[in-house]
Amino acid sequence: MWEQELQAAIKAGLLAKDAILEIYEKDFEVEIKSDDSPVTLADKTADKIIKEYLSKIFPTHAFLTEESDDDLERLTNDYVWIIDPVDGTKNFVARDGEFTTNIALAYKHEVVVGVVIVPVTNEIYYASKDNGAYYLKDGNPIKIHVNDKIEGLTCLTSVFHSNQEELDAISRHSDKITNVYKKGSSLKPCHIAHGLAEITYRFSPNTKEWDTAASQIIVEEAGGLFLEPNGNRIKYNREDVYNRNGYIVVNRIENFLK
Repeated sequence: MWEQELQAAIKAGLLAKDAILEIYEKDFEVEIKSDDSPVTLADKTADKIIKEYLSKIFPTHAFLTEESDDDLERLTNDYVWIIDPVDGTKNFVARDGEFTTNIALAYKHEVVVGVVIVPVTNEIYYASKDNGAYYLKDGNPIKIHVNDKIEGLTCLTSVFHSNQEELDAISRHSDKITNVYKKGSSLKPCHIAHGLAEITYRFSPNTKEWDTAASQIIVEEAGGLFLEPNGNRIKYNREDVYNRNGYIVVNRIENFLK
């Protein structure tokens, strides 16, 4: 189930990756969008490549992407591709390598396929509903799972977007959170899924569906939790695309520390 969609998402992401890296390795201009976020030719080119590839294979599916106008007719479609062609554009602009390409498929408001590609390192994290989560590099996929730690936790924070509420939560639970590292884009939840860290907070209301859809299913299929602070799971293909309540990603429910 969902194997065709998963493989198509991986292929689309790899096609976009090549175009992203070609731009990344040259001089590029940075525009500022109306919400004060940056955008580059890489975002726009990758968005076009992914949409064109997937729409040929799945012509009846709808799209919700960061770099395209939002057609609200998607709300009447059971199948919606949710795409962030370059998640972590600030990381891209800083040339720190910690940006990703996120591709997810939602079916009736639940994510059923998620792919996160790290263009600079050629790493791929992917998952599909009820089929587990995987990490792929150099052609050798391995099944991944969150770790079981409940003490001496590692918390991952944003390189550019951490706020005081998140820092206060980390400080409040310093008896359990003993290591704090910065990590860009969707690498934070993916590293938790991979067993490399245990918790990350995002309490600002500024992330959108395309920031979280792909990594949410990867975390969940790896045995972790990706929840709003009130404990609710995030649903997708909403009219309001903002994750206004924020979220907490943890390896185990015992570490759902607010």
